[in-house]
Amino acid sequence: MSYRYASVRGVAAAVERVAPKDPQAWEGREPIRGAGGLPVLVSDVRARQLWALVGMYDRAVGSVPEAVLSRKSPRRLFEDEQLEAFWQLAVAGDLRRWEKDHGKPLPLASKQVLRTSLGVVADLVVPGGSVLLPVLNRVELKPTVDPRAQAALYRRLVSAAGDGPLEREGLHLTVADRSRLLAMVAVVLDTGCRSGELAALRMGDLADGLVAVRVRRRGQRPVDRVDEIAALAEVHRSSVEAVLAGRLEARSEATRRRVEAAVAALPPLPEVSWYGLREGTRVAVQRWLETRDGLVDALPLEGGRSALWVTLQASKAGPAGITIRAQGLRMAYARGVEALNWIMAGEFGWEPLPTTMEQLRRAVDVEPLADVLAGVDGQGVGASVVAS
Repeated sequence: MSYRYASVRGVAAAVERVAPKDPQAWEGREPIRGAGGLPVLVSDVRARQLWALVGMYDRAVGSVPEAVLSRKSPRRLFEDEQLEAFWQLAVAGDLRRWEKDHGKPLPLASKQVLRTSLGVVADLVVPGGSVLLPVLNRVELKPTVDPRAQAALYRRLVSAAGDGPLEREGLHLTVADRSRLLAMVAVVLDTGCRSGELAALRMGDLADGLVAVRVRRRGQRPVDRVDEIAALAEVHRSSVEAVLAGRLEARSEATRRRVEAAVAALPPLPEVSWYGLREGTRVAVQRWLETRDGLVDALPLEGGRSALWVTLQASKAGPAGITIRAQGLRMAYARGVEALNWIMAGEFGWEPLPTTMEQLRRAVDVEPLADVLAGVDGQGVGASVVAS
């Protein structure tokens, strides 16, 4: 792609070094500065984010005067005033790729990705320079479900799970819609899992008798993996700590390289916890599994059948019964809850559900089970657990 302005071409050239578009050049890409100053290679996902940033710069530079965003110097784009001008345009949604989305402000997650990408590109365009990245304002969390209302809500959900199709004034939830939604809500109430964690659940994460579920946490807490790195690099723990902290003066080049290679080879380690499922949740999940089995059995292809949550209707992604992704799960939850709240409005004991899964999740305070007696092979239900 040819960019109109020299400044953007300079940014693109910098990104090309670490995220080349040519597949044949991908393996030879340059590393970027990672955590602790360690060199790391960008992933496919990060590469797409960096090129998306280049596209945003291309749209931004052409939309404002030269005095606001430089058309000649890529370095000037990362000066304080110009970077702030770009940031304001971006977070307001004025630099979105598709015209129909222009003016839609970026959500917090997108702002975080954008800021990280700006940091990566700033290191490339202004190496060794001091670039003041934008500050993300602390988001005001939406209200959660009142914990005192959770018990009543849970009882009503379990009751609704056994009803037939729900309908009111032309709006209805099919049995399949309702069974999946209520099972999802019940699992969230018992585990407090995020939408991405919920979408990642597999059949093998359910214990025997549906008494518990295994959740792979994707939280923000760092995990101490120094001992793993030391074992891989065959060096002392103190050497790993020194390299990770950037204290390189007392460590040899060979040690530094071995530690860096071990860090690059280390696979991600999710935090895994087991959570007990209440009797009502087991009923809701069992009813969903009966619906799910019918959908999955009708799939024309073998394989890819391990996901706990699957689609209910055919779409551009494929036939009904295929794995539903996190974004699809959030959309299905929002649509289902909006319909459910309208249908159930005025029903005795019904407490309206929040329209985002995050509001529901943040009201939950649960503790994981103490022990797992038997592992799961990932092919189906089969773990035994012991509660604390």
